[in-house]
Amino acid sequence: MKAKAISHIAVCVRDLNKSLEFYRDILGMTVTMDAIQDTTGGSRSQTYKHRRATRRVVHLGWAEGEVPYLVMTCHPGDQPDGEPIKLDQVGVSHYSFTVDDLPGLAEELAAKGVNIPGGINAFKNSQGELSSFYVLDPDGILVQFDRGDGG
Repeated sequence: MKAKAISHIAVCVRDLNKSLEFYRDILGMTVTMDAIQDTTGGSRSQTYKHRRATRRVVHLGWAEGEVPYLVMTCHPGDQPDGEPIKLDQVGVSHYSFTVDDLPGLAEELAAKGVNIPGGINAFKNSQGELSSFYVLDPDGILVQFDRGDGG
């Protein structure tokens, strides 16, 4: 198999409205879909740990039709299980977005009260350069931002 690209990343959250305040309002992503889906039958019912009647699904991106995009889900009236994991645990530990102005974004996010674990200086190298940094979203999920150069 040769994959062409990652099409999307899906994240289950506790409160989709709080997550939208972060991803849409703070990061500037655009909602391209917002729907309630029936999850009582079909293939999706086989992929849940517990039976769920419905889920709210929101697609977020920067432009219509661009990939990858972010899929956020929640289960109205029903709490999800588990806690977000950290970098040394099994599972998807974070996702990263490449940005043009990393220091500018860090400054903007800090001014908006976004939690940068350890503070932005913890991510600078010995020359004071910033090649990437992490923030915590409203559920405590690690979101990384980088320059896209692997540095």
